[in-house]
Amino acid sequence: MNTFIIAELSANHNGSIELAKETIHAMKASGANAVKLQTYTADTITLDSDRDYFRINQGTVWDGNTLHSLYKQAYTPWEWHEELFRLIDSLGMIYLSSPFDFSAVDFLEELNVPMYKIASFEITDTNLIRYCAEKQKPIIISTGIAELVDIELAIETCKSVGNNKITLLKCTSAYPAPLNEMNLLTIADMKERFGCEVGLSDHTMDTIAPVVAVALGAKVIEKHFILDRKIGGPDSSFSLEPTEFKKMVEQIRETEKILGAISYELTAKGKKSREFSRSLFVAEDIATGEELNVKNIRSVRPGFGLHPKYLNEIIGKKAVKSLKKGEPLDWKMFT
Repeated sequence: MNTFIIAELSANHNGSIELAKETIHAMKASGANAVKLQTYTADTITLDSDRDYFRINQGTVWDGNTLHSLYKQAYTPWEWHEELFRLIDSLGMIYLSSPFDFSAVDFLEELNVPMYKIASFEITDTNLIRYCAEKQKPIIISTGIAELVDIELAIETCKSVGNNKITLLKCTSAYPAPLNEMNLLTIADMKERFGCEVGLSDHTMDTIAPVVAVALGAKVIEKHFILDRKIGGPDSSFSLEPTEFKKMVEQIRETEKILGAISYELTAKGKKSREFSRSLFVAEDIATGEELNVKNIRSVRPGFGLHPKYLNEIIGKKAVKSLKKGEPLDWKMFT
């Protein structure tokens, strides 16, 4: 299965549906398999409150804002969804979204989304996870703020309603995420530990993390996409521009080719190259009846003579005819 590459629109439409459409076209041209929206309003995700609890102060690009003001700025209007989904579908890509409450799930069901994505910060909301999982569609879960017990509970919640179509995404919830905090070795462990597909939701500002993730077994890559970081916006600082995203896709596809499949079979070129392996050759002229020894028989390149493993077995044998230097050794030559 090829890596499923998701381009995240997020807030990078800056409140313009035309910019959103232009961005989706660029996502297609950059090689994305799917486009993900986020389905919420400020009021479905938080409270309109100025209390310190609701003010961001964590060393992020959003510090100083209240949660409500940030989400009011960043949300994707629900009335855009159907039109954007139709466009995504017409371009041959998959559309999906992250819902943030039950009403968003109900809305997305009306639009026949084929799968759901649970955002990192929602992994503790088991009621939301259960409500999505009950739809019996594939469910992708980011783990950016999750401890092991949170992941276990999320998976248990899905399976409790008979939904085993789970993909876990390794994620580092820092924006942008530093490379030394990625811990991508966790990807292989997640696959083995939980027995499900795995991937990466990446917030780094490079393409190396997704490539390494694919090499470690990731089957889904999610990355924020923006037409131009200069347009700004809440997520612009950790989103890839089209040329960067395209480079990432190309590197992932090259990585898939390099990984190939488990195989000990030689290619046609490999078989041809075996001609340069070592084999047993006559190293000095040998007269009829003369004994073979380590001087007149040697293991050398190329590989047209007997296998080198027979050297000790034939030392001391006698030539049945005269042999010339440079002849590949054959069983018929001695007795």
